[in-house]
Amino acid sequence: MQPNASAPASKPQSGVLFVGIDLGTSHSAIAASNGVRTSIGSFVAYPRDVISKKALGRDKLFGDEALKHKHACDFYRPMEKGEVLYRDLDKSINRDPARTQQAIHDLLEHVVSLAKPRPDDLIYGVIGAPAQASLHSQKSLLEAARGVLDCVMICSEPFAVAYGLNFLTDTLVIDIGAGTTDLCRMHGALPSADDQVTLSSAGDAVDRRLFELLREACPGADFTINMVKQIKEKHSFLSQRAAERVVVTLPVRGVPTQFDVTEALQKATESIVPEIVNGLHTLIAGYDPEFQAGMRDNVLLAGGGSQIIGLDKAIERKLAELGGGKVRRVEEPAFAGANGALHLAQDMPAEFWNQLDG
Repeated sequence: MQPNASAPASKPQSGVLFVGIDLGTSHSAIAASNGVRTSIGSFVAYPRDVISKKALGRDKLFGDEALKHKHACDFYRPMEKGEVLYRDLDKSINRDPARTQQAIHDLLEHVVSLAKPRPDDLIYGVIGAPAQASLHSQKSLLEAARGVLDCVMICSEPFAVAYGLNFLTDTLVIDIGAGTTDLCRMHGALPSADDQVTLSSAGDAVDRRLFELLREACPGADFTINMVKQIKEKHSFLSQRAAERVVVTLPVRGVPTQFDVTEALQKATESIVPEIVNGLHTLIAGYDPEFQAGMRDNVLLAGGGSQIIGLDKAIERKLAELGGGKVRRVEEPAFAGANGALHLAQDMPAEFWNQLDG
């Protein structure tokens, strides 16, 4: 996030709607200066033929509605990050690059519309991106914003979280999303590339691991990756709850059958902890040794994955093997990134913005 040549000459003081957008792999959230805060699943669907268009009555569907009608549509999860092999697990997901870029634009346009901008508003938006998003990814977001936002700025998701909560010094931020886990070292200035790490150990990785484990734990059962995700989001935990068994119902040759998936769920969830802790240790070890102890004791856990019960303690236990640490969870994981992005939008001077033509 640097000053740039395409910045507007000045930042208007009126007639502007500022928005902070967390355009996530699984869910997208927006917080606006008019007080609107809302979120939606990051899914886009287009009716496949004239029959589906007549039945659905629309050209585009978003969020849960898109997911519900995915078999009658070309279905996109456009913010999918990394080498997530969803095509192998759920054949309904279409990943044509050009159409995916269009789906990103349509998703962003829909998310901004949820903020209810006035027709005459200029819209200044900060979009959260993975901590080490490639130049190509950032360009894709800028192109997607064209015609939706008047001015845009891209920032790292964990930095947005820290900025919104005013955790700007001696803090390590963990932002666990669906596609990536982003780590950021805050030391009272804008973080550089060396202060940030992006990992593939995130929600999708848990889904893939749980999918494999359920194949073993639930012989004969039929299930999709979306069913696995729903099981994880409803039941995942890493606390000592041995007396609480997780029993789910899955079809076996069309017959609803109960399975105990407690161990599979716990193994899948804890599988992301080692890489996260190793990433934290790398950021700690590369910091000024005089301030490492303070940073260890100020680890902030955010993102959708932070809602896993006991994950903060599991990270603390693993950190104890490398010198210790204290982890706290943010109070509003669904909106922490969008809230921080909104604060950035309101605070950042004109030279940090990209001015977009329609």
